[in-house]
Amino acid sequence: MKLGTRRSLMATTQSQMVADLYTAKTGQTIELVGITTFGDVSKAQLSQLGGTGVFVSALRDKLDEGEIDFAVHSLKDLPTKQDPRFTLAALPERHDVRDALVGRTKFADLAPGAKVGTGSPRRIAMLRALRDDLDYVPIRGNADTRIGKVTSGELDAVVLASAGLTRIGRQAEISQIFEVEEMLPAPGQGALAVECLSTRSDLVDFLSVLDDPRTRSAVTAERAVLSALEAGCSAPVGAFALDDGHTLNLTAAVVALDGREAVRKSAAGSPSEAMELGRELAAAMIAEGADRLMGEQSL
Repeated sequence: MKLGTRRSLMATTQSQMVADLYTAKTGQTIELVGITTFGDVSKAQLSQLGGTGVFVSALRDKLDEGEIDFAVHSLKDLPTKQDPRFTLAALPERHDVRDALVGRTKFADLAPGAKVGTGSPRRIAMLRALRDDLDYVPIRGNADTRIGKVTSGELDAVVLASAGLTRIGRQAEISQIFEVEEMLPAPGQGALAVECLSTRSDLVDFLSVLDDPRTRSAVTAERAVLSALEAGCSAPVGAFALDDGHTLNLTAAVVALDGREAVRKSAAGSPSEAMELGRELAAAMIAEGADRLMGEQSL
């Protein structure tokens, strides 16, 4: 079986993790197929590219053409509107959802004016809400490239996903992990998505052995918030849901890019109604002005 993946170290590492899980569970041999996406070759900031989908379309083209059997994505890269040609056959158990600081010191100890790099408007907005005396620098590149900007002294720190750093064995370089109360993660952060053609019912059944119901309900609620706000993965929206097996607890926030205003709300409901919970929370946020904050995006 052929598993399509982006060519970056992060993508191939997490795709290999998923392949190994399938092999361990089913005995099926999985071959990784590296694919270059538009998001990998473009030098523009993700917010300028539209964010959502720029790492996805090339993998989906290969699925459509039958060159690969399934693909593994970082869930937060996937558009919230599902293309009917494809099915999210499995959402494996989620890893750490939190954001991490890579630098020589903790966030509170950075000197005023210190340069902090991130490619995410959400992170910039939430970091500014914590400290508006730092210089937040939009950056692109893989994890190694971003960490290298700290090592070289070009930046004082960078912010990346904790799960990704752990997957590529760079967790020792984390100087601080931001708790979700400080920085709400991107919807779906820390989760991987296994996607195949909807017409391949045999493959959907095979791939579903790795699906984790609690992960699915949590990220469904988070992504429903994002969808109802009509926001992409580059928007300053954070959301985190936790399914304890009985209740689904969801918190979401929209933060102005200057960090000075935010709409943050929480709700709880049944895991079986994850989509509705997310939509209702988004509606409550819009009633409090979240759409106005969304409309004021600018870096």
